[in-house]
Amino acid sequence: MRTRRRFLAALLVCGLALAVFLVDYLALRLPIPPGRQKFGSVTVHRFYRIPLKSGRVEVQYDGDYAYDCVHAMFPHFGDKPCWYLSRRTEQWVDINSGTANNPHVW
Repeated sequence: MRTRRRFLAALLVCGLALAVFLVDYLALRLPIPPGRQKFGSVTVHRFYRIPLKSGRVEVQYDGDYAYDCVHAMFPHFGDKPCWYLSRRTEQWVDINSGTANNPHVW
């Protein structure tokens, strides 16, 4: 009996999560509410973190990049939500050339 309740509770949570995702998708796909912008753009600053032989780390600024985003709760159409990107406006890229996992930089 206890296992059955847990299964039904898990099924209810999964169904609710799926329903919220579908409503979010339909609100983005259909003009709900009318006149709402579906897509946006967020400027992200990119930095490279490069380790030196001396043990220090060199930081290089790469510039500003505009990333497309969707005005929704979840990612859709391959774009991240604007609320997520606006909270993460710095992108750090670790460059570890010479290690076994990353033998060279493209």
